[in-house]
Amino acid sequence: MLTLSGISKGYGGRDLFTDVTLQVNRQDRIGLVGPNGAGKTTLFSVILGEVSVDAGKIMLERNVSLGYLPQESAPVGDETVIEVATSVAPEYVKLRRIIKAWEADHPVEAHEEVHDDAHDRFNELGGYQVEAKAKRIMAGLAFRERDFERPARELSGGWVMRAHLARLLVQEPDLLMLDEPTNHLDLEALLWFQDYLKTYPGAILIISHDREFLNNLVGHIVEIRQGKLIRYRGNYDDYLVQREAHEQQLLAAFKHQEREIGRLMEFVNRFRAKNTKASQAQSKLKQIDRMEKVEAPVNDERKIDFAFPQPQRSGLRVVKLENIHQAYGDNVVYRGMNFEAERGQRIVLVGPNGAGKSTLLKILAEVVKPQSGTRTLGHNVKAGYYAQYRVENLNPEHTVLEEALNTPQRITEQFVRTLLGCFLFRGDDVFKRVSVLSGGEKSRLALVKLLLDPPNLLLMDEPTTHLDMASVDALGYALDQFEGTLIFISHDVYFIRALANHVVHVNAGQLKHYPGGYDYYLDKTKASSDRAGLTAGTNGLRPKADVAAANSPSQTRKDQKRLEAEQRQARSRERKVQQQIVHGLEKRIQALEQRQTELTHELESPETYEKGGRAVEINRELMTIQQSLAELTPQWEAEASKLAVLD
Repeated sequence: MLTLSGISKGYGGRDLFTDVTLQVNRQDRIGLVGPNGAGKTTLFSVILGEVSVDAGKIMLERNVSLGYLPQESAPVGDETVIEVATSVAPEYVKLRRIIKAWEADHPVEAHEEVHDDAHDRFNELGGYQVEAKAKRIMAGLAFRERDFERPARELSGGWVMRAHLARLLVQEPDLLMLDEPTNHLDLEALLWFQDYLKTYPGAILIISHDREFLNNLVGHIVEIRQGKLIRYRGNYDDYLVQREAHEQQLLAAFKHQEREIGRLMEFVNRFRAKNTKASQAQSKLKQIDRMEKVEAPVNDERKIDFAFPQPQRSGLRVVKLENIHQAYGDNVVYRGMNFEAERGQRIVLVGPNGAGKSTLLKILAEVVKPQSGTRTLGHNVKAGYYAQYRVENLNPEHTVLEEALNTPQRITEQFVRTLLGCFLFRGDDVFKRVSVLSGGEKSRLALVKLLLDPPNLLLMDEPTTHLDMASVDALGYALDQFEGTLIFISHDVYFIRALANHVVHVNAGQLKHYPGGYDYYLDKTKASSDRAGLTAGTNGLRPKADVAAANSPSQTRKDQKRLEAEQRQARSRERKVQQQIVHGLEKRIQALEQRQTELTHELESPETYEKGGRAVEINRELMTIQQSLAELTPQWEAEASKLAVLD
């Protein structure tokens, strides 16, 4: 469907891509990853024809349609929200307006009698079916029905991006290109969007720093690294395993080549001045020049292993809200709400958009004063609110480094520069003035300042937005060390799983507490859903009515015991079969991993390269093993999950 062949592109003397190739087929689900600045968005621009290339060809099958969602600032004019979402063709919105105006001026019984050109063309473009589809998609993306006819320019940038995302999903282009689409979604909308894309009829090429999203969606990862595109089979976790194995192979080959070059140069240096050996020495130099040099693998991800400053210890009770009432006009958010957090809790707020999560966080931070009710801080509690911190406390005249160093904590410049590097301020970036930073850069600098002098009650609203995966890891590492209390909102499931030890579900002004991590919350909410309509049976699920009938008084105690015994036996047989499947997969994986280790050691041995062609054979076998592991690992995970349910 789409082929990039021999593409090279550079900017200002720096090569972004060098002779790269990419093939995208119909139904492909490809995640595009790499550090910030590697060229991911530029590659999208190349595919769209917005940026010319220095060399190579871009081939697109005839009549293939492309759809693109940029990372930021998709434009809107005077359209309403529903008009943005239904802009499937240039004239669709215009025709819709004409027909809506005509229908408003004529009785309902006359509508079907009109067969003019406007109606015919409108129906060719999908008619009102397009609008119905758009409304379903917009509901999934958390738009309210009353927002459909609002002018789109009244919305925030994030909601405008959601409207454009809805438009693309309505259009269903053959190749859907998405640049960080999850930045603008809350958790509920993200999970809906993730499920929707699983059945999307076209191909998807996506840039994302959300590893959980990539794990659930893609079948291939393409990494941009050192000017090359490297394709891996599987999701993001599979890619990490394969990349590690690939790096080990590269490192072994690099070490061998360095030893070989050293051996040849030793001969050259010893004999180049001797007349009888000079020609041989020159031959060795030419042999070195003819070698295809193996580049040492470069790890772009910074390792995080330093200790962060810790806040003063607070009392056990950190913050308490009592009988909180809060409304915005006629929209009542909370009526008599109570909330309490204790020292050491890491609470994530989840729930549908508009439920009041951000309002709760602002009340806790005292950014919003409730109309009634009380907020009480515990002993020695100092609260810090991430969003407010960025806006009010950054000095625009400081450089990034000066602003980071402006903290009461005793820290070295080297420590600060290391932390800034983890949050993408590298090299001369630390000398940029705060006044010229983008919104994303200010967010990252604000996070650095919070980590350098954290309060003991930390309130954070979507802290991972604008961060790449290495920066998310840096933030997660710091917050994992954090000894205070954390209350946060996030749509990054990986981040939530790594940190949260308590979940509060917010919906319709009500708070429901789950005293465990995110998986505990999912298990409990799933169990509640099952109890509401279904219950477990011997072969899956069956309606509650069936269970009630099975337990009716007419059934004797003897029959009931016999039925229970049969169920236990059937479950035991099913468990044994499942155990055999899991153990079989485990043995195959262990054998492959053992063979992989043996081959890697053999590849590092100098004797291997004395056997003609042996190194090539090893590399081929290693690639086959990697592909097999990439296929077997998700199979094992799926079968192990089935076994866990049976235990």
